[in-house]
Amino acid sequence: MITSHKREFDEFRALHDEYALNPRHLQEKYNKEGEKILAIIRLWENKLCMQSEKGGYGAYTPKLAEKFKDEIRKVFPQIDQIGIIIQKTQKSVKKNFSIKKIIL
Repeated sequence: MITSHKREFDEFRALHDEYALNPRHLQEKYNKEGEKILAIIRLWENKLCMQSEKGGYGAYTPKLAEKFKDEIRKVFPQIDQIGIIIQKTQKSVKKNFSIKKIIL
């Protein structure tokens, strides 16, 4: 998979390494480029799992897919961060906290 799409994965590797150091500023770009990589990964995962299902090993397919994803996580540990949306919020102003007394 990586050798077939070497250029895409090399570009993503550089972005992935930068993202690990500065996730807040690169999240939007990481999401955009990560979608392309996830599409490639899903394509190869489907190829792998379809062959095992055709061979009568459908019960093992979920485990095989999880092992495939674990191998990808070894190479790209931040791969699960693709698609995260960070919302910027304004600094909250501290308000006095009080509880009203109940009169019985």
